[in-house]
Amino acid sequence: MDIFARKYNSILKTDLFLITPPFTQLNTPYPATAYIKGFLNTKNISSTQADLGIEVILALFSRKGLEDLFFHAEQLADQPKSSNAKRILALKKEYIRTIDAVIAFLQGKNPTLALQICQEDFLPEASRFTQLEELDWAFGSMGTQDKGKHLATLYLEDISDFIIECIDQNFGFSRYAERLGRSANSFDELYKALNQKYTYMDKLLIEILEKKIAVVQPKLFLISVPFPGNLYAAFRCAQYVKKHYPEIKISMGGGFPNTELRSVSDKRVFEFFDYISLDDGELPIELIYNSIVKAGPFNLYKRTFLLENGEVTYKNDALRSDYKQFDVGTPDYSDLQLDQYISVIEIVNPMHRMWSDGRWNKLTMAHGCYWGKCTFCDISLDYIKVYEPVAAKLIVDRIVELSEKTGQNGFHFVDEAAPPALMREVALEILRREISVSWWTNIRFEKSFTKDLCILLKASGCIAVSGGLEVASDRLLKLIDKGVSVEQVARVTRNLTEAGVLVHAYLMYGYPTQTIQETVDSLEMVRQMFEAGVLQSGFWHQFAMTAHSSVGMFPERFGVVKETEVIGTFANNDINYIDKTGIDHGKFSFGLKKSLFNFMHGICLDYKLQDWFDFKIPKVMVPSDFIEKALKEESKFDTKPTAKVVWLGGKPETKCFAKSKKGNALETMILTFHDKKETFTIQTNKNEGEWLSSILEKITVSNTKVYTFQEIKADFETTMEYFELFWYSKPIYTLRDFGLLVL
Repeated sequence: MDIFARKYNSILKTDLFLITPPFTQLNTPYPATAYIKGFLNTKNISSTQADLGIEVILALFSRKGLEDLFFHAEQLADQPKSSNAKRILALKKEYIRTIDAVIAFLQGKNPTLALQICQEDFLPEASRFTQLEELDWAFGSMGTQDKGKHLATLYLEDISDFIIECIDQNFGFSRYAERLGRSANSFDELYKALNQKYTYMDKLLIEILEKKIAVVQPKLFLISVPFPGNLYAAFRCAQYVKKHYPEIKISMGGGFPNTELRSVSDKRVFEFFDYISLDDGELPIELIYNSIVKAGPFNLYKRTFLLENGEVTYKNDALRSDYKQFDVGTPDYSDLQLDQYISVIEIVNPMHRMWSDGRWNKLTMAHGCYWGKCTFCDISLDYIKVYEPVAAKLIVDRIVELSEKTGQNGFHFVDEAAPPALMREVALEILRREISVSWWTNIRFEKSFTKDLCILLKASGCIAVSGGLEVASDRLLKLIDKGVSVEQVARVTRNLTEAGVLVHAYLMYGYPTQTIQETVDSLEMVRQMFEAGVLQSGFWHQFAMTAHSSVGMFPERFGVVKETEVIGTFANNDINYIDKTGIDHGKFSFGLKKSLFNFMHGICLDYKLQDWFDFKIPKVMVPSDFIEKALKEESKFDTKPTAKVVWLGGKPETKCFAKSKKGNALETMILTFHDKKETFTIQTNKNEGEWLSSILEKITVSNTKVYTFQEIKADFETTMEYFELFWYSKPIYTLRDFGLLVL
């Protein structure tokens, strides 16, 4: 029995085989197949899953993989090579010698290697290492492990550059042949590529797939295609199975078909796939599976394309409703090689690295978006439009179950925008159960994220959030229907940052009717937010008009014109359009991204904005203290009667003593609290102190019953008067700084 067979001999034949084709992330599996497998478990349908992306990467970035790679490159002697590629080829023995140790280090299995890597005479270095001179300042604040990860990442990127230049121009760590999937209105180019000989990467992929299919031999082969960069590999996998296992039915689902293939009509697509299902996959997959197993003359389908009588047909005749979130089960990561994923640090920024560093279990707090109004977003599609939150207790049940099964307690909630009220309930439930987790998610920067809510989220293990600041212009935010203002975003990011939660902002330029002045002013807003320390990370992307957004459906409302009304026979999502302003927004791309890269590292914040562009830009019209003024402290004298009051601290020690004031003897109480970092005291009169000690025990976060401000006031006034005077006094303000939260 060979090594591969021994590795997979535990895989039994199953009815369904689910895969994610190359490539998504290096550090953690894309969750779609785990979600579907969790659902199939509830139906007692046997399934196996695989992330072919990480398996191809590990086959390529190994001793044997590099030996084969360099041998192949040397056979192409007549191919011109850059000086960088020649250098890497000359150092091939060093790359081959070090690769297995580096991969093990990035998998967390060989931590002591960091000491050698950081000495900077262990790894061979090519062009990616030239940026180190610019980043030497950062290494003072980085630990040895992080510095080692960053250097090892540069080493892998050097090899990647070599692969792109000499072996396969379509290669990328998180995508493959993405160009073929982007705006592919016609299937012609992709179809032509699929009828060419296998590329070097194709051979690696098919070799792995071949062995798995031979073992699993499923009835239904499910391929999840989340992004354009997975599309080509998905078709290659389907092509192989169609040719060698024609009895196996093949279905495609995932983010790409959900947004791009809603009007597919090219029959050639169904030379590769038997089915393409849209939106939530649970019920469509169950019905497809039933049609295969039962093989009756008449089958019902849910949101499924198939070939019927030689024509592409859309079937949505099943009357059953989609499964509720309560019924879809807990994601199941079994079969995935969780200890094989590699953590990389591409950018020396504590927030930006979270997408590539660390293993995250993926969960969802709510299906869809509770806001669902942003005009650039696909709000007409079910994955946004159909909002359904999951109960907080069930979410935490799933957290506990996944932590036990995967051995990992890091969670990334992949919501479109996590609802703040539900985040609060999840945080309370986590604290109530006294479990230790780290989690992060995507939010809207809305005013519900008060200082106290942010402290609660942090206490429950929330380490970071990402959210859309978008164009950082109040006029355009209104046009987008974002429901926030720049001032509000600044205050929310301040609240999060002060609580110790990292903040990443999604930024946009080139929105319809956006002027050059607004682009410059948006950059100034962003600069001021980094200068104020309320943003830790960001990313600029240029506006793209999609078919399922408000802008795409009603372009005339936003001052743009579609170039054509013709609907392609393959992918239809990105729409080419003409902006009536005539501005070339693309020319701002380099300056916006370069300035942001520096801001994220805390440098060049004093540069003039003109310094980032090689063409003349208008003067900034935003006041230099705009963000500073927006961040001025808000009043604490606005507690709502229905607000929930929670105490995160422990029980105080109390001590009474007599105190004389103007001839009158008063009994005073000292309450001593032990915070995780320090010990502090507050002083009250005896009656107030006894009440406070009692009420803190009632409102402690571990209790199931949560008291409102109104209930606390009523409790106080059963024995004393003037509750507001006490509540807004110095002792309570001190407690507010140490975990007495009003939510």
